[in-house]
Amino acid sequence: MAIKKLLFASLLICSMIQSSHGATKERLFTDLEKGALEITATPSRTGEGVVLAAGIDKLSITWKVSSTATKEPEFKTIKVKLCYAPISQVDRPWRKTENELFKDKSCPHKISSFSYDPTVKTAQSFDYTLERDIPTGTYYVRAYAVDAKDHEVAFGQSTNQDKTTNLFSVQAISGRHKSLDIASVCFSVFSVVALLVFFVNEKRKAKIEQSK
Repeated sequence: MAIKKLLFASLLICSMIQSSHGATKERLFTDLEKGALEITATPSRTGEGVVLAAGIDKLSITWKVSSTATKEPEFKTIKVKLCYAPISQVDRPWRKTENELFKDKSCPHKISSFSYDPTVKTAQSFDYTLERDIPTGTYYVRAYAVDAKDHEVAFGQSTNQDKTTNLFSVQAISGRHKSLDIASVCFSVFSVVALLVFFVNEKRKAKIEQSK
């Protein structure tokens, strides 16, 4: 009887998980209102062949709601993300674009998230320093408008539909940070000194034992 109850509970939990996933799968990128947010991302360094440095360079991001946005009354939160351009997704399935939003891996890097104020009609700007853990790649910026249920309802991006314009490249941090090198050296010195002290003490103990 207890086994039957356990099996029933397991089936119930599985069905609840499946139904929950089913609801999530209904959130499709193609269902979002396109271009409802106007967004630009200007790197701190520009020019042909310029590669931004993770942890150092910045993006100046400006956004506003488009005058043609029809779902604005549903906007509660604006989420801004750093997304991989197609050239940085080739042969990298972990960066793959999916229409089902819960499967999409093209925009994993959160830039900012803030409440939407419908009384502010002018463009808003902020600076974002590229995180130190951003991988090497080519990127653009996308903003999602999210409703009260935390569902994406609209978006805008700093590139065109084919994701070929206004892209920027980032170089990841290579090697170890200077502070890690210093800490490593200090630890090595401490280990050597501790080992020497241990051997001196052991040798002295051995002499004391022999003299008895």
